[in-house]
Amino acid sequence: MDRAARFGRCADDARRALMAVDAGLADWVTEACAPLGAISRKRLFGGAALYCDGFAFAILAYDALWFKADAESDAVWDAIGAERFSVTREGGKVQSINYRRAPDDVYDDAEAMREWAGLAIAASRRAPVKRKKR
Repeated sequence: MDRAARFGRCADDARRALMAVDAGLADWVTEACAPLGAISRKRLFGGAALYCDGFAFAILAYDALWFKADAESDAVWDAIGAERFSVTREGGKVQSINYRRAPDDVYDDAEAMREWAGLAIAASRRAPVKRKKR
């Protein structure tokens, strides 16, 4: 099975996800969220993970921005109908992680970006710290 097919989405969407990150979107998030802390990014399976002061708060994948959520913030995301990030693995198993699709207004409104990113950063700070295996 090719890499694109593993994503379980149509082949065009999967190939797009495996391509380079939208640098303009990554730069916009970095610029808009700068007042919240030091924003950095790392490549992640053809997308990117975004960090604020070392806390992972968002991912860029499938030409979209996805913010970290948790049990405390899920109700807010549910209220706006924010889709949960998921992929379909080989064999048809659907795997989801608690990241939610960013609302459309974050793409052109810095204040909205900071509001939603702040919610995601708070969720990231509440998450238990994972210890590295030796």
